[in-house]
Amino acid sequence: MSEPQGGQATPAIREADVLIVGGGLSGTLLAMQLLRLPGARHIVVFEPRAELGRGEAYSATQLGHTLNGNAARMSVDPDDADDLTRWLQAHIDAGGWPEAAEQDVTVAHLFPPRGLFGVYAQQRLSEALALAQARGSGLRHVRDEAVDLQTDAQGVTLTLRGGERWRGAAAVLATGMFAAAHTAQRQSSGLNAVALGPWNVEQMRRLDKRASVLIIGSGLTMIDALVSLDQAGHRGPIEVFSRHGLLPQVRRQPPAWEDFLSLAPEIRSPLQLLRELRRQCHLAAQAGIDWQAPLDTVRVHIARLWSQASDGQRRQFVRHARPWWESHHHRSPPQGNALLERLLSEGRLSIHAASLQGLETSDDCKQRIRLRYRGQTQTTVVEGDALINSTGIEYDWRRVDKPLPRQLLSDGLIAPGNLGLGIAADGGGAVLDAAALAARRLFAMGPPLRGMWWESTAVTDVALQAKALAARLAALE
Repeated sequence: MSEPQGGQATPAIREADVLIVGGGLSGTLLAMQLLRLPGARHIVVFEPRAELGRGEAYSATQLGHTLNGNAARMSVDPDDADDLTRWLQAHIDAGGWPEAAEQDVTVAHLFPPRGLFGVYAQQRLSEALALAQARGSGLRHVRDEAVDLQTDAQGVTLTLRGGERWRGAAAVLATGMFAAAHTAQRQSSGLNAVALGPWNVEQMRRLDKRASVLIIGSGLTMIDALVSLDQAGHRGPIEVFSRHGLLPQVRRQPPAWEDFLSLAPEIRSPLQLLRELRRQCHLAAQAGIDWQAPLDTVRVHIARLWSQASDGQRRQFVRHARPWWESHHHRSPPQGNALLERLLSEGRLSIHAASLQGLETSDDCKQRIRLRYRGQTQTTVVEGDALINSTGIEYDWRRVDKPLPRQLLSDGLIAPGNLGLGIAADGGGAVLDAAALAARRLFAMGPPLRGMWWESTAVTDVALQAKALAARLAALE
């Protein structure tokens, strides 16, 4: 390291047991599980946001921005599926969230606001910390961004944007999800500079109520954008553009269905799964049962099926089946879907299968985007009064325009995950370097491991990973 300029002394390195990079849901659940374990340990979470437990997903403050799963599916405790349901019941009984009555369902079937879910995660972390402090454990939230990470046989050293340095016995990349809007491609296109954020209701309130709005992306983030526009009082036309023009299916509450994959171990490839799933959905329809019932049994098998598939099979799935999987598996909450259906019926909303080719410069206040409609070779320019970026998540760390991913890749401390999805790691979360060697002190969890498990973003998936990784980290001590 070069000598500090101006004769300044090199800042002292602070020390901790576990360094967690990212304080969204992944980092918070890992900290919670570490605090629940016997023994005393000092945990530091590096998160620029003011609060832990929220990240981008649970920072939304509007009541209309709800989870896309009901309470019974969203517990942060992998050993207690009813944890969120009980917490919600107590919260409602105490006078919180009076709007819950509008859903007219049992507490287990409620779709809570994402902001309220963030409060729940924070409370469970606070409870774990209160118990752990009696054993001498501690948790510190450092509001800064990690920009450099170095490892050796004894531990990990982190350097923060503000210059502070930390040393720990182990570090965990719990970075959560990177918005596709923050990738180098989106930055260079200029999309970020002109587009509104899908959750920025205050910005949307400054629009003319009859403004024409263009939305890039048709997934769950687009549903949130529609909710934001509606709550901002927008009444104008909305056009949505995405490569396939597929909309999320609405999440319903189907009855239980037999776990057909447990009875069919011969099903190993994505193609075999697709054929059998279609057959099961046909059987359900014949019996008058919602097709979502068979599909919901697949979740617990996703990691096994993905890990045992060949590279060719995975590539084929990503290339051909991924859009349909995303729209059917990652479904919209009923409230968001009801708004979408209303806007369609009013003729205010239109959906187009088209890919964004770039922005068109203009001297007026209009937003112009160049698109290529599906099945066409020529491009078309579409004009609107405002543009919203709902392009979703970027899982390829090679495209993420942030200093830490760039440094880790450049130094060979991490390698791209399968098919470029996230980063490579072993089955227990130890990061693999460019030579495919497992790190002794550097780990990852949650969305960065999508290449390994495919579904590595849902609350239940992250909660299970957090518990397993906490036990592995404790064993290092």
